[in-house]
Amino acid sequence: MAQIATVNYHVHKPERQAFELDVDGIVGKLVSPDLAPIQVQVADERLVDDRVRFAEASVGFATYPSEVHAFEEGRDWHQTYDAELTELLVSEVGAQEVIIFDHTVRADDPNADRKPARNVHSDYSADGANKRLVDILGEDKAAEWSKGHFAFINVWRPVSAAINSAPLGFVHPSSVADQDWVLLDLVYPNRKGQIMGLVANPDHEWIYRSKMTPDEVVFFNIFDNRGLPSIGHSALDMVEDPNIHTVRRSIESRTLVRYAA
Repeated sequence: MAQIATVNYHVHKPERQAFELDVDGIVGKLVSPDLAPIQVQVADERLVDDRVRFAEASVGFATYPSEVHAFEEGRDWHQTYDAELTELLVSEVGAQEVIIFDHTVRADDPNADRKPARNVHSDYSADGANKRLVDILGEDKAAEWSKGHFAFINVWRPVSAAINSAPLGFVHPSSVADQDWVLLDLVYPNRKGQIMGLVANPDHEWIYRSKMTPDEVVFFNIFDNRGLPSIGHSALDMVEDPNIHTVRRSIESRTLVRYAA
């Protein structure tokens, strides 16, 4: 049985739209473009007949416990967790080389610096991905990687408790039309990027994994230079069990991978 959730889609406009982050030097202060809240049906990956596979759907789910249980400020846990994510991506997607370049801990708390992203989006446009490649690798190494097969893949994990509210949901790429995407600027105090927002379409097929625990991860494609689709995703405004009141906490890790061919 499908769940009902509310998501915030983007809208088409004649002018370029943008998110502004950390406005006025205040961490977490966000100015957003117009969004359209819409109710959607969301299928539970645990209940579908066929396993959701990364190579077909740009998203995969796995049980993959971590030795790290507290993702606090500081870097004491980074080496251990980065090694685990590297092992995961080598095993699950066939990565030959993995660079983990960012971790973001999010909490569904009004006072949190980073809250769940409640807009349907993918993290990079093609130009944004190629610019980020240069930012991470430098021009010479980026040119070398661009001759082969590379991708940006995010890995998401619950922290502290199973997810009861605002789970992460995904739009199956096969249900998305090219015209559903809209280019958005991402404006930070010290740099500028580009992401892709998704506009509502009744054909969109949503999927998530219910009650994900800290022993589970979801890994999903953000950009692939050989054509695997980027996947639209968003926190879903829904509650699994109204009698449970845990705060939704998660860690999202951004990775750059290179494939053998």
